[in-house]
Amino acid sequence: MKNKLAAIEGILFSMGTSVTRQQLMEALEIDDEQFDELIKLLQTEYDKEERGIRLLELDDAYQLCTKTEYYGSLIRIVNHPKKPRLTDVMLETLSIIAYKQPVTKQEIEAIRGVKCDHPINKLLEYRLIKEAGRLDAIGRPILFRTTEEFLRCFGVKSTDDLPVVGEEQVEDFKIQAQEEVKYTLDETNLEEEMEEM
Repeated sequence: MKNKLAAIEGILFSMGTSVTRQQLMEALEIDDEQFDELIKLLQTEYDKEERGIRLLELDDAYQLCTKTEYYGSLIRIVNHPKKPRLTDVMLETLSIIAYKQPVTKQEIEAIRGVKCDHPINKLLEYRLIKEAGRLDAIGRPILFRTTEEFLRCFGVKSTDDLPVVGEEQVEDFKIQAQEEVKYTLDETNLEEEMEEM
């Protein structure tokens, strides 16, 4: 049992990225029950206060990473890349994708009431969303869904763990989108007036 536990740890440490449950089970030649027992033991070990590493579960995949409380120390050694800054527009777009996935750009724009090219491109750049095939419809529009990076950033195991969105929050999204449209129109009108002068 200890050898198998060490093998899981070794694989996760070496890979540096997430490894699926199925891949680990095949590598160790074990069944579901044995795997659950080993993962539970490993999780208990990493939950101890004196450990600097934690075991992340991401949509039936596992990854080793530094505990968040030690980021301050880590940053002094590693040239840590700047975290992506998510604007309100990007967060709204990401929320729609997370709750409606897989979803097309046209569906996102219908919900928000404004064009979403820029926020979608930024979310793709930050690897928080990815293309997930094409819808079987006229024009075959691209479908978008969230990524493992999204789960890591928001600290959830799967999208099932996301909080439930109420009608009130949906209304807030609509109001914010309408305000954004009004602001864009006001800016456009101002620019046109300036050109006419």
